[in-house]
Amino acid sequence: MKESEKTNESLPFSEIGPYADNFTTETVITRLIEGLGFRYYWATDGLRDIDLSYKPSDDSRSSLDVLEHIYGLTEMVIYAFHNKEYPTETKYEMSFSEYRTKTLLNLKKMSDMLIKEVKISEVSVKINFGGQSMSFPFWNAINGPLSDAIWHTGQIASNRRASGNPFNSRAQVFLGKLM
Repeated sequence: MKESEKTNESLPFSEIGPYADNFTTETVITRLIEGLGFRYYWATDGLRDIDLSYKPSDDSRSSLDVLEHIYGLTEMVIYAFHNKEYPTETKYEMSFSEYRTKTLLNLKKMSDMLIKEVKISEVSVKINFGGQSMSFPFWNAINGPLSDAIWHTGQIASNRRASGNPFNSRAQVFLGKLM
């Protein structure tokens, strides 16, 4: 077994587990995060250097740049769950493998925190834009970083198709399983 396959097997969201028995704010947000995790897992599985450098136009972000952005979005939500202010000017410099692993682990951490300890009604998103501190209710995390991460995960899937490497067609997003 290749080293990349070993790493891949240990990452969360290759499948989505069973859903919760009841609907609460936390279980619904958890399932949203799991759906994002599944899509991200398969959108990023097996990306090649040519896929990572792909840009649909000269003024677009490369797929690797988009992965950095998605990672930052997950960090913003983790900061909110820890009641910490997120510095929006944060720059990350990691390899593709590090972005992929850390993003999936952040999504898993969010999911676990929602199940065990976080009450959404008590979470606010605190951000620092250019030295100005701002605070928003969790609603903004849904239409902001979480929805944005879903949007950009679709962008990765689209970019990889355009660069000649479509994602695994056996990944069934409706069921959250590999068929």
